[in-house]
Amino acid sequence: MRHFTWTAPLAALAALCCLAGPASAQAPSAKPPAVQTPDAGAAADPVVARVNGTEIRLSDLQDAMGSLPAEYRSMPPQTLYPALINQLVDLEAVVAMARKQGLDKDPTVQRQMARAQEEALQSALFHRDIGPLITDEAVRARYDRDIAGKPGEAEVHASHILVANEADAVAIIAELKKGGDFAAIAKARSSDPGAAQGGDLGWFKKGDMLPEFADAAFALQPGQTTDKPVHTQYGWHVIRVEDRRTTTPPTFEQARDELRNQMIQEGLQKLVASAVTQVKVEKYNIDGSTPRPTDNAEPPPAPKK
Repeated sequence: MRHFTWTAPLAALAALCCLAGPASAQAPSAKPPAVQTPDAGAAADPVVARVNGTEIRLSDLQDAMGSLPAEYRSMPPQTLYPALINQLVDLEAVVAMARKQGLDKDPTVQRQMARAQEEALQSALFHRDIGPLITDEAVRARYDRDIAGKPGEAEVHASHILVANEADAVAIIAELKKGGDFAAIAKARSSDPGAAQGGDLGWFKKGDMLPEFADAAFALQPGQTTDKPVHTQYGWHVIRVEDRRTTTPPTFEQARDELRNQMIQEGLQKLVASAVTQVKVEKYNIDGSTPRPTDNAEPPPAPKK
């Protein structure tokens, strides 16, 4: 049995389905015929095509079908399977041509093939060891533990003007106190990428911003502007708060996908950490030489002139 990676564009597949021959032109019956897959031995996975003796089996068709969007998978087998067979035959013919031309002996191709094999093994391990742990019940339990019943978080909607030095920021604050238009000044003088939107930062939580910036913003009430410039690693800020609110915790349905992704990432990190403890790791410099204690040392200070 061969393993194929399904890479055909969907538009090409649609065209293949239209050209799959008489079987694909038939109108679907009220009940599409079931694919015959007897229970015993190889008959459960019959050969559906051969290319230079290389077998393409029913399981290869099913693998290819599984990677298709739902609207293609729902097509009647007598329409979809001929197109898939043709596509897999084409792919195997291309592989045969590449082998005949010796590309499988090319060092670059061999490295790519080895890497593909490694990625397949990694994926198989991840799916076997992590997938079964990320059940709906487990995600629900994480939601109940981390989100359900917790108070909402405070958010502010703020705008800012960013300049390179404190003197410019002080001058802008003085101009605003005399009635200057915040958005207009931001568009004209702020160096922040959001200057074109009048410095509008939208809604954010305290943890979303640098501590110095967040502390100043969350100390303001709607309509207030900082009376002193706020310094961060990016420069000097003049901040105005447009509004404040307290968010409500998301529902389980709203949080489910993010929680699932968090759990998958945690599982991956745990699995990788465990794997690393079971192997011998040797690291070398970029030129292949053995690292020395002085390799990462700070360079000596430049001599004074």
